[in-house]
Amino acid sequence: MATDKTGAARNENTLVVHVLNNPQWFHLDARKRRSVNPARTRLTFGRHIFGLAAVIFGAMTWFFRDVDIWPQMQMFGKASHAGIVYLAATVALAGGIAIQWRGTARIGAGMIGAVYLFSALCWVPRIFQAPLIYDRWGNFFEPFSIFAAASIVYGSMTSPRVARIGVICFSLSVISFALEQAFYLSATAGFVPKWVPPGQMFWAVATTIAFLLAAAAILSGRSALLAARLLTVMLLLFGLIVWIPALFADAHSLNNRSETLETFWIAAAAWVLADYVDSGNNRKNRGAPAV
Repeated sequence: MATDKTGAARNENTLVVHVLNNPQWFHLDARKRRSVNPARTRLTFGRHIFGLAAVIFGAMTWFFRDVDIWPQMQMFGKASHAGIVYLAATVALAGGIAIQWRGTARIGAGMIGAVYLFSALCWVPRIFQAPLIYDRWGNFFEPFSIFAAASIVYGSMTSPRVARIGVICFSLSVISFALEQAFYLSATAGFVPKWVPPGQMFWAVATTIAFLLAAAAILSGRSALLAARLLTVMLLLFGLIVWIPALFADAHSLNNRSETLETFWIAAAAWVLADYVDSGNNRKNRGAPAV
């Protein structure tokens, strides 16, 4: 059977022009979008781990009665502190459950994001009290990074602009991680196990530089996927090499429990970012719009 290649090419070009001239084509309902653009479904595994961390953190707050795990909320007074902490823990736990299913993931991400934006903002008064103490800036950006990852999940399902803002916010948090290590380099080196060659200070400096390079790559879009994946691995190694042994050494320490989980949670946030960048790369390779 003979085929009209000229006619087929003309029809294909007409379709491309139609799509480019009608951006509303990209806003089809969720079921149609999934059938047209299966790369969108790749933002999954990191999201599940991220949600699991929220569940564990919320459950841990209730199980251990660890209201001091959220010290920034003491600004509301001793009488209100516990109530606000348990409310925040409950919302985070519920959000972590909701984010596991695609139909409710947007709601779950919104819940986690709201709690951790609130948590980060609670550090702002302390920053104003002593703006030259970088530890307080660092305490702001740790929950802010979790808010950023929740924004990426939310934006990946609703608005590319929100997702992009989440990427920028997470990159700023990574820069803060680097600055905090740089300002407290000796203390950072002290966390590195002595048995890890070539030495504690080497890894303190190397990981500080790695944070900065990762942030630069993510913000510029150059090797962003590689940077996000390596950042995820580095944070996971922090948890495995530094905090898990500390937790086994003193499981009753509030600091060890909170730092262990927070490190893995931020690693999961980096994983969310890596999944998002990966899904964007796949969309570009398929000729579909990057979200």
